[in-house]
Formats: sequence, structure tokens, C-alpha cells
Amino acid sequence: MTAQDDSAGNGSAEDARREAFDYPRRWEADVVLSDGGTVRLRPIVPDDADRIVALHSRLSERTRYFRYFGAYPRIPPRDLNRFTVVDHHDRVAFVAVLGAEIVAVGRYERLEGGPLAEVAFVVDDAHQGRGLGSILLEHLAAAAAECGIERFAAEVLSENAAMVRVFRDAGYEITRELAEGSIHLEFDIDPTEESLAVARSREQAAEARSVQNILHPRSVALIGASSDRSKIGYAVLSNLLGADFSGTVYPVNPEHNSVRGVLTYPSVVDIPDDVDLAVVAVPADKVDDVLDGALEKGVKTLVIVSSGFAEAGPHGMHAELCVVGEARAHGMRVVGPNALGVLNTHPDVRLNATLAPRLPPRGHTGFFCQSGALGIAILDDAEKRGLGISTFVSAGNRADVSGNDLLQYWETDPDTETVLLYLESFGNPRKFARLARRLARRKPIVAVRSGRRVVRPELAATSADVDDASVQALFEQAGVIRVESLDQLFDTALVLAHQPLPEGSRVAIVGNSAAIGALAADTAFEYGLTLVGEPVDVGPQAGPDEFARAVREALHSPETDALVVVFVPPLAIPGTHYARAVREAAAEVAPHDQKPIVSTFLAVEGIPAELAVYGADGAPARGSVPSYPSPERAVTALARVVRYAAWRARPTGSFTRPAELHPQRAQQLVRDALDEGPEGAPGRGGWLPDAVCIELLACYGIELVDYERVSSAEAAVRAAESLGFPVALKSVVDRLRRSPDFSGARLDLYTADAVRTAYRDVWELADEPEVYVQRMAPRGSSCAVGLQDDPSFGTLVSFGLSGSLGELIGDRAYRAVPLSDVDASDLVREPRTSALLTGYRGGPSADLDALSGLVLRVSALAEDVPEIRVLELDPVIATSEGATVVGARMKIGEPPSRPDSGPRQLRPIDVPAE
Repeated sequence: MTAQDDSAGNGSAEDARREAFDYPRRWEADVVLSDGGTVRLRPIVPDDADRIVALHSRLSERTRYFRYFGAYPRIPPRDLNRFTVVDHHDRVAFVAVLGAEIVAVGRYERLEGGPLAEVAFVVDDAHQGRGLGSILLEHLAAAAAECGIERFAAEVLSENAAMVRVFRDAGYEITRELAEGSIHLEFDIDPTEESLAVARSREQAAEARSVQNILHPRSVALIGASSDRSKIGYAVLSNLLGADFSGTVYPVNPEHNSVRGVLTYPSVVDIPDDVDLAVVAVPADKVDDVLDGALEKGVKTLVIVSSGFAEAGPHGMHAELCVVGEARAHGMRVVGPNALGVLNTHPDVRLNATLAPRLPPRGHTGFFCQSGALGIAILDDAEKRGLGISTFVSAGNRADVSGNDLLQYWETDPDTETVLLYLESFGNPRKFARLARRLARRKPIVAVRSGRRVVRPELAATSADVDDASVQALFEQAGVIRVESLDQLFDTALVLAHQPLPEGSRVAIVGNSAAIGALAADTAFEYGLTLVGEPVDVGPQAGPDEFARAVREALHSPETDALVVVFVPPLAIPGTHYARAVREAAAEVAPHDQKPIVSTFLAVEGIPAELAVYGADGAPARGSVPSYPSPERAVTALARVVRYAAWRARPTGSFTRPAELHPQRAQQLVRDALDEGPEGAPGRGGWLPDAVCIELLACYGIELVDYERVSSAEAAVRAAESLGFPVALKSVVDRLRRSPDFSGARLDLYTADAVRTAYRDVWELADEPEVYVQRMAPRGSSCAVGLQDDPSFGTLVSFGLSGSLGELIGDRAYRAVPLSDVDASDLVREPRTSALLTGYRGGPSADLDALSGLVLRVSALAEDVPEIRVLELDPVIATSEGATVVGARMKIGEPPSRPDSGPRQLRPIDVPAE
């Protein structure tokens, strides 16, 4: 409503009020603030009037003056109505809600019906400095872009440095004008590289802080503490106390005065001090009751080890979503439900809020596990192998805190050098790919994923069929070391945790058994490693000194990048002497030549005492030599580390977007196409009409060879004359047009008579009068570029040579969106048949840079418009002069995986985690 609207009749006012409740539900979001807490953002509605008045009453005089340029002691009814009754298009306002209170408001108002809008914010004094202004600006800008607004303007008092900083630090290119004590700011709201980088950086800091709050509490309340040994509350309390937690533990049990000799409290509300972390160990049907107390107490974070939620069926899922929704709305992050718990081995924390009986040895490996059932076994196995842990989180149902949050935390955690993931699914696969790629450049990530061949029924209908080799390629693109089992996970982690990364793939083998050395050599060949000469066999009679000398020589050799030591204990001399000799030789060489060593020694799995280099805390540290029961396992673990080191040494590439993109127009086209389907129908979307497909591709600079669709022979002739001979004539029936023998197409038509004849032939074959008439493309290699949405990894870009042969042998390469320029270049060179594009046997070479550029445009389209479920550019004719798109079709629909785009927000809690 504008000022003039206030004088309208009652009917108009009532209509406007009704419309003020009708806002796009996609604008609602839970967000993480800079201190790790959460708030809920949503558009304002008329029922917020009382809460807006309450917010205004809490504002200091200074804050009111900065916002309203005057004292403004109260909100007049006319202004209150204007503030709370908006049209969610020309006038939009977002409120940040914490519990029952509104703690911040941001709004924009379109000026004079044009593309410019004025924007303003106000934040409760008690919540200033938490990043609310930046969050509101991001969400307002995204909503404004949907509504056709291109620029924001703001009037800020010159002494309001904090608000000026919100705009200045957002990464937009801002123009400033000073006038009579105020600053006039204007900027385009279209995201820039800098604004996106700023948003990503703030996201990382906020989500890392939220995990920091979970893993570094100063106080822990155990709700459901029990003296009954059969209860979960007994086990968790025992483990908290047994780990010698550095903070304060508050058991909560309304039926006893003490548990295990520790004073208890009837409710978390009765605890006299602040509570940073609450561990919930009561039955699922009691969690709602204890949650109320946690919300009232202002607990920062929750770990719910109780089961009986989503894993128990639809009713449990509903209860889970309600619990997480309430927790987030009151500022809390949640681990679980059905979680094993969390632990932190740092000596200043010593937190074991899990069901695992012992705090594992301290190390520099972070571990995220979704399965609570496997968590205890995983921690026990890690300890047996001598793998120290920095932090461990078992997220259970992963209703809120996920592996992505842990990746954000570990990126800046100085105590974590290696990351291990046991994954059953991905909550936001696009975000996972982005975070993993960034983290893996600094810290190795090893992942084992279960359930690879089973897709949940609710995802099956929207899943793309991606073979396992392609999934492996996607992990490698992000730098994630993929393994097939927990044994392989720990095998690889031992090398990463205790040995340096190799500089190349040249491997030396030293042993005292020719047969064992040969097994190691065969495995090295199998994994593409390069042997430095033949395996060195010192013989079974060699003593420890001679064995150590061979190890030194191999490590000193400039030809060696890594060393495999294989040892069979002789009968006369204890093998421990040889192990010590190897460890000492490695330590002697290490200061000069940082080369990884793996071994098969003493039939021990892990870090035997004789091969360990102990740290100050008595745990195996850097320089310890991992041992494996067989040479095959030792070499396999080393080979994975070699591949990772090679990935890390490659250029990172840049994510610069191609020029002349029009994402807002593309998004509007897709929204319009989706709106044409029945509201709420599961099958909304589908294959786009040709005209819409072409217009959408044109938004990203992808042009098709000119064509017309006609329904008669004479119309085909006129189209050919208009397009210019020669032309091709193709059936609209897909099975014929795309058949291997081209039965539905006629090429190189140079005359009107040829077009008429071709039309009759194709009509008779297809029994369909409509055909395409298209100008002939240049001759070259026929390729195919595609998009498809996989339920686990998000959108994939594929490339291969067109035709049935490439499809038959599965010769397609895949990359996950987004793609860097290096990714795009690698993609078009990866298929085995891509040699045909580079002058194979004297053939012409194609312009691979043009193909890479086309791939980058397709990637940008997929990133900006996640509703594109399938895109096929086929054929794409690659020549020495460029890449020409001849055919295209596109399918849209609601994406099965959440896009990693738009303003910062947590995964919506009204949708089950994927």
C-alpha cells in the first residue's frame, strides 16, 4: 500500500490485508548467524503488528534515531499498518524471528514503479553484531530480483557506521553521495563474484561457529541422566565423567537428588548457570517436554541420542521435524536424533558426549559418521590401529547438523589435518561438492559411502541413472578419496595421518622376500604407480643394519617419491629389531627427504610400537610408519594417497562465469513454464516446447542452428529457401530422428525438389506430417553435451561423442556443477573416444576450447536454474573453427536435491533429508 491507498474503501483495505498473508513460501528460511545461533526469516504479515510494536519499544533511542532519522518514540497506527501490510512484490519486508519475538526487520519499497527500490533495516539492540543486517540484505536482494528490481538505494546517516559497513562489506559495487549529514548509497543487486565470495565466507564462519558451540561447550546438561545401567542416560553420564570433561556436567533427573554421586536437577530450567550443550537421552515421546525447558533455558545446542524418530516411520518423521523446527526457531542447532553423540579429545575440552565407553587417543583426524550403530565400532577400530581422533560427530538421522556443517568447521580447525566421512546419503549434494573441493585443497578427505546401489523410493522417480564409474569421477573432481569399506578408510587414513604426501607416483620397494616384493610390485602396476627399478630384495639372511641401509638408499634416491617396505620375519632374529631399524632410518632421512613410507611388517595392522614415533601425549604422531597385513593393502592405501596428491598439485582453475548471461530471464521462463502445470501436481514441468527451450538456452549464449517446424511439403520448401540451401529435413518423432541409421533425417538437400521428396519419405515413415527443416551445419565430429540430476550428487554435466556407440560402451565423462575452467577442459578430453577430436590418425582437430566454453555455459545454466532436470545438446558439431549446436531438448521439474544457490539458509526442515 502507498500513502494514497490509505484512503481507499474498506473493500480495498480488506483485499490488501488478505493478500498480505499470501507470500512465496520459498522465501521462508532458517539461517545461521555469525555467533552460530539461528533465527527464522520470513516475510512480514499483518498479524506481526504487536511484535513490531514490541520490537520498537525495545530499541534504544540511538537505534531509533539511526533508523528513522529522529526520535520516533512510538509507531502511529497509520505507520504500523503500512509497515505490516505489504504486497510482497513492490513492497517487501522480512522479519527475523527468535522464539516468539521479532528481533530484526528489513524491507524494500519500489520507487516510482521502476527497477529501483529503497532498502532499510532495523535490528534489536540485543542482537546487533550477529550478522542480521547482512542476512536480511541477501534475502531481500534475492526476493527483489524475482520481482524485477535491479538496484537498491539506501539513505544512511553518516554517523551510522555499522549500517554503512553492512552495505560496504556486502561485495556489491556501491556508489555513494554525501548530502546534509546523510549518505545516499546505490548498487546493482545482481550478484557479483565479490558478493558471492563474501556470502560464502560468512556462511563458512557462521556454520563453523555453530559446530564450535557443539564441540567446545563449557557446560553440558544431560537430560535423562540415570543410575540404571541398562539406560542410555547411564552410559552417557559415565562417559562424560570418565573422559574428565573440563567443564561442568549437570545431570537432569526429576526423580532423584543425585545420580552416580553427582547432584541432579529436576529440569534444565533449574540449573543455576548457563548451559551450552544439552544431551537428550529420554524416550522419544518425552523429548517434546524436555525441549520446552531447553528453549526456556536458552540452551545453545542439542545432541539427541534418543531413537524413535524418522527411522521409526511417518509419525516419527513428523515428530523429528517438529523438534528440529522448534529448536531452530529458538536459536539452537541439533545433532541427531538417533545419534551416537559427539566428542572432542582436545586436552582443554575432553568431551565424550557419546555412547562410546572411552575417549579415543588424541590425534588430528576428524570423523563424521551418520550411523550411530557403527559409531562405537568405528571408534574402537581407530584406537586399535593407532589412529588418533581430534573430533567425532555421529549425526544419526541428520535432521539438522550434517556433514556439510562439519566440513565448514574442519576447514579452519587447527587441530584437524585429515577428514574421514562415513556417509549414507547427502543432505545438500551441490553444497557438499563445493565445500569438499575447497577443503580438500588443504586437508585430505576420505569417504566411504554405503547404500550406493539403493535409492530410497521417494527419490527413485526423479533419479538419473549414473554408473558407479561416474560417481567415482565426481568424488575425484572434488578431491575426495573414495573407498569401498571401513577397512580401506582406515588403511588410507593411517598414511595421511602419519606420513607426508608424495611428490609423484614413483615407488621403490624394499624387502627381504622376493615373492612378497613381487606381490607389492604387481599391485603397484595395477594402480598405475611407476616402479623405481626392480624390488630390492636384501634376502632372508640380511640383518637389521643391512635392511635399514637399503631403506636409506631408497629414500635418498632422487628417483623415489614413496617407499613400500615388505618384511618376512626370519627365524633367528626378532622382527622388532628390523622394525626399529626401519623407523630410525626413516627418521634420519625425513628431515631431508619428505617421502611417505608404508609397510607390511610383523603381520600387524596399524601402528606397531616399534614403528611408532610418539608425540608428547604418548600417541603415535607424524613419522610413524603404518603397517598392513598384506603388501596389497599397503600399496593400495599408498596409491590412493598418490592420486590425491596429484589432484592437489593440479591447477585449481577459476570459476569465472562466461559473459553475456541472463539468469533472471532464464529463471522467469522456468517459473512460467512450471506454473502452467496443475498447482501442487507431482508431475509439474516436463519437456519444454522448442521455442521455450531455445529462448532459455539463448539466455546463456547457446545458439542453435536456424530451423523451422512445418507441416507440409510446400511449407518445407519455403522454409528451406528462407534458411538457405543446403538444408536437412528431420522427423519430429524422436525415435526416428535419433535412430542410428538416420532413418528419420535427410541431409544435404540442395533443391526444392529434394526437399519435397525428403518430406514425402519422412512423412510416410513416421506417419506424422510435422518435420524440422534446418540449415545444414558444418561437417565435423558429432558430440553430445548433457545435464542430468542425480539424487546423490546434484546436477551432472556430461560429455561424449554422439551416437549409439558411445552410449553402448558408456564412454561419457561427468563432472558435478559448478565447473571450473580446468574441470571443463578435462571433461572434453576425458572420454576414450575424445582422441577423435585431437587429430587421431591424421584426422582434423576440433576446437576443444570452444567445446570447453560451451560446457561452462551449460554448467552456469545448471547452477542458476536447478529446475532443469535433463538437458541434451545432441548433436554438437565440433570443428576446427568452433562448436555448433544442432539439436537440443530440455526437461524441467522440481529438483530432487536442494540447489546450492541463492541467499544463505539451512536445509528446510519440512522436507526429509536426502
